[in-house]
Amino acid sequence: MPELPEVETIRRQLGPKILNRTVISAGSHESAKFLPARKTKGKRFLTLRRRGKYLLAELDDQSELVVHLGMTGQLKIVETEDQRSFGSNYERAWWVLDNNNTIIFKDVRRFGRIALVKKGDYSQIPTLRDMGPEPFSPDLTSEDLWRRTKGRKQRIKTQLLGQRVIAGVGNIYADEALFYAGINPSVRSITRAQAERLLQSLQMVFSQAIEKGGTTLRDYRNLDGAGSNQDYLHCYGRSGLPCHKCGSVLRSRIIDARSTTWCPVCQKR
Repeated sequence: MPELPEVETIRRQLGPKILNRTVISAGSHESAKFLPARKTKGKRFLTLRRRGKYLLAELDDQSELVVHLGMTGQLKIVETEDQRSFGSNYERAWWVLDNNNTIIFKDVRRFGRIALVKKGDYSQIPTLRDMGPEPFSPDLTSEDLWRRTKGRKQRIKTQLLGQRVIAGVGNIYADEALFYAGINPSVRSITRAQAERLLQSLQMVFSQAIEKGGTTLRDYRNLDGAGSNQDYLHCYGRSGLPCHKCGSVLRSRIIDARSTTWCPVCQKR
């Protein structure tokens, strides 16, 4: 599933191509998850921002188009062809703009979704409504992060994946950040010092991944193609290989239904 770096990469690439452009026609798959795309006809894109793993496009009628890519969602821009029929090859939604470009939302497994809401009203999207702070927020301190994890019964990795403690973290970057912070993913509480290392590690792995255009393991593509951050992972997906820090063999197990990799030496309980 695209995580914060992948969605941020797409936002940065997509924004200059759609801002101040008007949707002259729009269509979608018949699934209710994609039908809201059709309601954007005649509206103009004013801003494009990211919240966690969501793209939020403000329109000129005080509404927001909310796009979640799910597991296999991809956005791309193509030149609009006069006779082209959209909707084939897993195309779930499309927006024809007034500059002869079309935005296409492709989603093989249909786990993505689209919503059209009143600007700032996320009451019908609980994950977005209840989301924790952004990891790069200047208002977020390590003390805040520690307090948000304090007293929770879930394992620390599960807390990160839940989006309420902090926004945008998925399986890849949870493994990476916990590895760099030296925190075992199975623990249920962390110290203030660990919270400081964890916040720094999250910011570091996110920054690197954005610089590399995201992590492409299978489905993810940004507007320019595949990302390259997969070549720089130190923990995720490396079970059975030597730790880059100490040389010990990395281990893996399922934690709360998610495959997890860690170093038994660098991330002792």
